[in-house]
Amino acid sequence: MSDNTNNREKLSSRLGFLLLSAGCAVGLGNVWRFPFITGRYGGALFVLIYLVFLVIFGIPVMAMEFSVGRASGKSAARSFHVLEKPDSKWHLFSWAAMAGNYILMMFYTTVSGWMIAYMVKVAKGDFTGLDTDQVEGIFGAFVSSPIQMVGWMIVVCILGFGICAGGLVNSVEKVAKVMMLGLYAIIIILVIRVVTLPGAAAGLEFYLKPNLNAIKEHGLFTVLFAAMGQAFFTLSLGVGSMAIFGSYIGKEKRLGGEAITVTILDTSAAFLAGLVVLPACAAFGLSYKAGPGLIFMTLPNVFNSMAGGRIWGTLFFLFMTFAAMSTVVAVFENIVAFAMDITGCSRRKSVFTNFFVLVILSLPCALGFNLLSGFTFMGGILDLEDFILSNNLLPLGALCYALFCVSKMGWGFDNFIKEANTGSGIIFPAKLKYYFVWGLPVLLIAFYIFGYVQSVGVNALQWVLILGIIVFIYFDKFYNKSKNS
Repeated sequence: MSDNTNNREKLSSRLGFLLLSAGCAVGLGNVWRFPFITGRYGGALFVLIYLVFLVIFGIPVMAMEFSVGRASGKSAARSFHVLEKPDSKWHLFSWAAMAGNYILMMFYTTVSGWMIAYMVKVAKGDFTGLDTDQVEGIFGAFVSSPIQMVGWMIVVCILGFGICAGGLVNSVEKVAKVMMLGLYAIIIILVIRVVTLPGAAAGLEFYLKPNLNAIKEHGLFTVLFAAMGQAFFTLSLGVGSMAIFGSYIGKEKRLGGEAITVTILDTSAAFLAGLVVLPACAAFGLSYKAGPGLIFMTLPNVFNSMAGGRIWGTLFFLFMTFAAMSTVVAVFENIVAFAMDITGCSRRKSVFTNFFVLVILSLPCALGFNLLSGFTFMGGILDLEDFILSNNLLPLGALCYALFCVSKMGWGFDNFIKEANTGSGIIFPAKLKYYFVWGLPVLLIAFYIFGYVQSVGVNALQWVLILGIIVFIYFDKFYNKSKNS
């Protein structure tokens, strides 16, 4: 295999790689979804299960994406072309990977615009003195305005692609460092303030002391798969979003250790966000299960009730903006690299073209709350786009990376483990080969199926039967074919 990395842009430091990778992972799934999903499914017990799935599920797939990116020296648009065996078809997945990144940004740019808009609104004092109904009214008026929704979405695209236009090292890497370090500094300040509020102790107990109430309420399998889903989505795995950063680094460090470090950075941001939101709910008598609207329709009331609330609220939404924009910049960099790898065009040309493409593609979601609100299939445009990505492209993409790295039909386990363990640092455990070949694919397939049957309701015995069928099919159709190839 020829060396495809000689002319590849490189990040200037390991810190830049870690913070940029963590920035892609640390997003609204951490700081927006994690607190309310934790509140819904039982607090501390849910967190413990979530951490287990990060170890057995998230870290291996992340190491695989990093390895494919570094070995190929390409983005997902061309990495499989470089590493696959002649006449194989793994490269067809590159189209799904590219589509996944575009679909993510088609709705993520709109929600990121909400964060920036709310930071401005809180800083201006738009919520000062308002009651709960009035705060909810501001959010309703905001999403009902096509001009505001499209305007803030375009602001996000301008900022994101503007940073990418400045170059990998001189702009993307430097901005990622500032945003991520600023994100952690702000959230630590907020944690210190919130946990000292009167009544916050009850929220801390709920968050840090395990209990079985959630299992009694929702059932064990529902809690397990909710934690599994959060662990999977929070790391942005499945569409090559991590592989791109593997292509930007050298061979100095083993990739298992790098995957662990990025996972720790990602998880710490989510955990700290929970230390802000859940104790605040307890301090002000709010429900832990308030759901997605907690950030926009509930927390402004919390800040109104705090001394210096306008300052604390501005800091909170600045934190949310950093979290959102760190992901936007990282995924935009992936999108920019796609065009550069496929066509050989310059960075500036790719940025210019993709800016207009993303603005146009993001319009349906931005208008889905107002002019296109009549479109209600699967809950609306945002929900439909999220379903296509989260319930389909991400789990199937992660399965593709896993099978590519462990199967003789693909890149092969020996090639993967050699790449992952090149350099210094923590060794990726080759002794767990049978888990990577068997357990990981089966978990991914089970998770994908569960996304469709969850609403129907499946009991424990039925799940045993489903998993048994999956194992049999996997062994009979895939593993034997791989063994004989």
